Amino acid sequence: MNQGIQFLLRLQKEDGSIADRGNATAMTSLVIMAFASIGTIPEPATLEGRVMSRAIEFVLQPRNQTQGYFGHHDGSRMYGHGITTLMLTEILGMGATIDQNERIHNALVQAIQVILQSQAVSKPQRLQGGWRYKPDSRDSDLSVSVWQVMALRSAKNDGLDVPSEAIDLAVEYLKESYTSPLDENGQPREKASGFAYTPGTHHPAFTMTAAGLLAMQTCGQYDSPLVAGAAAWLLEHPPRTNERFFFYGMYYYAQGMHQIGGEAATTAAKMVPELLLRLQADNGSWVSHQGEERNVGVAYATALAILSLSVRYHYLPIYQR
Repeated sequence: MNQGIQFLLRLQKEDGSIADRGNATAMTSLVIMAFASIGTIPEPATLEGRVMSRAIEFVLQPRNQTQGYFGHHDGSRMYGHGITTLMLTEILGMGATIDQNERIHNALVQAIQVILQSQAVSKPQRLQGGWRYKPDSRDSDLSVSVWQVMALRSAKNDGLDVPSEAIDLAVEYLKESYTSPLDENGQPREKASGFAYTPGTHHPAFTMTAAGLLAMQTCGQYDSPLVAGAAAWLLEHPPRTNERFFFYGMYYYAQGMHQIGGEAATTAAKMVPELLLRLQADNGSWVSHQGEERNVGVAYATALAILSLSVRYHYLPIYQR
């Protein structure tokens, strides 16, 4: 992991951003979380701390937040907004100065409102409670929704104003995204099943099942039969390096399986380093071999790989059950 961190340090630009293929606010936020996940704090005594502090300052530039929304200026849409909001909730109180902490808090108050207002947009029944690409989208998908859910839960842990109803609505949407039909008691008809990109799909996918597993846990649904079913499905369908969104899925998989404990945690603790370390380049970076994910860039894959490998350290609050 240290080689990966050293690579990301070298990637920082003059303006403080850490990105190589666009979406600078979102990518820099992912990298900041990767630094924090191994215990780095934004302080002047170390190179890592100075780089992290400059990266936070880049994210907090007023131009990067349009009426509370982080996804407009860098083109990262609600994906980026959720990632950046989550990052800021995770480092709230960790800022290099009192002023920086105050600006993190002020940015978060607005960012959380964007997430809550976006969830409240009128949508078809099965899509209510979720999020899509834009704040005013009238549909939902699990991939975008999981970042908003993690941001809301982390913000609630910080003591920010997040209504419990928002979490409850998100849980209902997640249930709609589960691929096994539920009986009259809300129990899945299939013991091992997973999650799909959008409701109404009956074929689980690795990345979405890992995302749904973590999202349910983030909402406090640790004992849900959907969580148990998703973990069982992931044990039957382990990750492969040719997954369509391998690095994205591994981040959710590492975190979600770790939180379950038992066989799931033991299996993931073995598989995550086995798969990721064999893909690491000599310069410390990671990059996807799949076209769509490869195009997102090396900062993205390297940050997600480090976040996946560092779950066991428990430094980030969102890693803690």
